[in-house]
Amino acid sequence: MSNIHTATSSMKRLSSYLHSLSQTPHRLRKRMLATWTPEQEFNQVRHRSGADMKRKLKWHDLVALGVGGMLGVGVFVTTGSVALHHSGPSVFISYIIAGISALLSSLCYTEFAVQVPVAGGAFSYLRLTFGEFLGYFAGANILMEYVFSNAAVARSFTEYLSIAFGENDPNVWRVEVPGLPKDYNMLDFPAVALILILTLFLCHSTKESSMLNLIMTAFHIIFFGFIIIAGYCNGSAKNLVSPKGLAPFGARGVLDGAAIVYFSYIGYDSASTMAEEVTDPFKSLPIGIVGSVLITTLLYCLMALSLCMMVPYNKISEKASFSIAFLKIGWNWASNLVGAGASLGIVASLLVAMLGQARYLCVIGRARLVPSWLAKVHPSTGTPLNATVFLGKQICLCVLIWCVVYVLIMKKAQAIIYTRFGYLNFFVFFL
Repeated sequence: MSNIHTATSSMKRLSSYLHSLSQTPHRLRKRMLATWTPEQEFNQVRHRSGADMKRKLKWHDLVALGVGGMLGVGVFVTTGSVALHHSGPSVFISYIIAGISALLSSLCYTEFAVQVPVAGGAFSYLRLTFGEFLGYFAGANILMEYVFSNAAVARSFTEYLSIAFGENDPNVWRVEVPGLPKDYNMLDFPAVALILILTLFLCHSTKESSMLNLIMTAFHIIFFGFIIIAGYCNGSAKNLVSPKGLAPFGARGVLDGAAIVYFSYIGYDSASTMAEEVTDPFKSLPIGIVGSVLITTLLYCLMALSLCMMVPYNKISEKASFSIAFLKIGWNWASNLVGAGASLGIVASLLVAMLGQARYLCVIGRARLVPSWLAKVHPSTGTPLNATVFLGKQICLCVLIWCVVYVLIMKKAQAIIYTRFGYLNFFVFFL
């Protein structure tokens, strides 16, 4: 009898197991498509962090974060190349078109951020609307984009800093490792040190990090103003229409240029990730997000005009266009100043990007799609400490093993597609 009872019990357990196994697709589908209401996000999910982030930021902090996130080195890298090969002197029109596109995108972020003022940005908006799978898919892509692009930007900091000190060799402060591919065999310890310092700042206090960004962004805008005034004082309006007119490559060239310079606007979404730390999100978020795009568009257009006034478009250097433009007008000292200003812009943009990425990971941790300890907010500092330290370590690792990152992921064409893909995930799925 005992054997019969044991066999019956085993059959029941097997039947129960098979039944549970048959329910797996349904459970997966239910979890993947599970959505949350904003009220659940505010009252239940947010408490999984253990403590709330401190609401200390105002609208001017958000404007500075948005401007600081966008005013990196993009304008120095893309303007000369676009003017030379695509838009000619009408490169400022390309910036206007790209700015309008960025403004429309920023309005989407503004609408979502006001309705759902949580720190997760695109991940939170997709998760609340379409479920956790699409939210995680977009959030993971955006996080990877943050980490790899931050590693690339940190390495460029060393190059621009060497220019600021008058060094011709961008690898002068790097350590060469024999046996690795050329140009990717340099260990960049200054970039690692920069990431570690910024990580410590971000762990300590969001408000103090915002103040640091505000100061750096103010100096960076002053630096932009210097370049703009210098271009107008030493340039000529004739260069805007010679040798082949304002738009030598036609309307197609202007639009192609707009698609390229749009990368200079990446970063306007950073303000939306600070929604839980704003004293008045319904007022401050629209001003911060939209205002930063408008200010950046104005600065980019004036910068592009000043470059094309200093040097005819067909004589603009594709690389280091602003530095070489100053050399051509005899301002050798200003060439070094460009390196210093670009270095400052890199630090500000890195600070803002690292602020945003930690909050993305924190909210993904709240959803329990990654280990929940990444969602913890430190009770005294009010910052997502674990997420900030974890991502800081990943960026440092990518900076050190850049040759491996390049071979696996960041080849030039792949990097362009990859960066756009992170943003398209959000808007394509929503539309």
